[in-house]
Amino acid sequence: MDDISGRSGRTGSQFDLDAEQRMILDNADRFARNEFYHLSDRMDAEEWWPDDVFPKIGENGFFGITIPEEYGGAGLDLVAAGLVLQGFARWNHAMALAWVAHDNLCANNIYRNGSEEQRQRYLPDMCAGRKIGALGLTEPGAGSDALGSMRTTARRDGDHYVLNGSKIYITNGPVADVLLVYAKTDREKGPHGISAFIVEKDTPGFSVAQKLKKMGYRGSQTGELLFQDCRVPAENLVGGENRGVAVVMGGLDLERAMIAPLCLGVAERALELSVDYARTRRQFGKPIGSFQMVQAMLADMYVQVETARSFTYRVLADAAPLEIGEGGRGDIHMLTAASVMYAAEATHKVLDLAVQVHGGTGYIWESEINRLFRSTKLMEIGAGTTEVRKMIIAGELLKGMER
Repeated sequence: MDDISGRSGRTGSQFDLDAEQRMILDNADRFARNEFYHLSDRMDAEEWWPDDVFPKIGENGFFGITIPEEYGGAGLDLVAAGLVLQGFARWNHAMALAWVAHDNLCANNIYRNGSEEQRQRYLPDMCAGRKIGALGLTEPGAGSDALGSMRTTARRDGDHYVLNGSKIYITNGPVADVLLVYAKTDREKGPHGISAFIVEKDTPGFSVAQKLKKMGYRGSQTGELLFQDCRVPAENLVGGENRGVAVVMGGLDLERAMIAPLCLGVAERALELSVDYARTRRQFGKPIGSFQMVQAMLADMYVQVETARSFTYRVLADAAPLEIGEGGRGDIHMLTAASVMYAAEATHKVLDLAVQVHGGTGYIWESEINRLFRSTKLMEIGAGTTEVRKMIIAGELLKGMER
């Protein structure tokens, strides 16, 4: 098993990866193929979570990609993190989703916005895979309008904040040790009265209400979380009181940039499986790959994968230097929304064609291509639906026209 080594900067070529970035992708691909792929069937069939995998990921240097080495990370950039995610997604997309929720949504957010004491306390264990992270934003009545409709509250009480409310659809929620949770600290300020808190799983008043069963990404643990007079130490406030919007928006742009390589890895695997199937499956005395209509489907899939690849890498490179507070507006806000929108829709198209190429085999629940097909819809919903992404893009375009 290989560790990540070396450092990654912005793409050496505008249109391709440099040698160092190729090595990162190849190492992640090889590790995932050896360590994750054989777990995929059981994770999907039973919604099973392998407890020993996160420590193994940490031992091999695949956590804390964007976190400095002094906290146990790899000290690389967002491009490198995206390449690791792409390589993981090829072989076990459920584990890849759990990885990005832990590494990007939680650990990287704590690094970018947390105090030095918070970094020292939480990041080494998270980078080693000893503790699992999650992000708690979405609520039962607040999805696309997560900030404006947030009902979870946090009230200052001496040296603690008292949290009350619930979160839903939380990736890693049922297995998380450390959660970055958003709550309203000032109702009068609306979205600008939100704060972020680090909540540990053993905190009194915190519980997992239920583990949710899903259509796809079934091995990735998703749950509903409850906060009932949950007393969180004041030193667990992240980024200052009523400063949660900056934490959320900058994090969302990075999250959207990172979902695109997850889609890309799934689409790459679907194309690979379809080409192999077209070569080996015989009908009318010849491989189905010799039929022009099957060839047309493969060609369309290839174009979708390659265009998604180019857009994904370009936006990862643009988002890599994003500083605290610079997200949520401008070109990068538009670009990240566009990249995940395109990657998700392209992956949906690729998987639709992949099932068609596989015919009856693709319709069987236990087949790998069926497992990949069932994964596609989440990426058109999570981190802002396709419709919300279009609103973001159009809104930024129209602002530009006004200027």
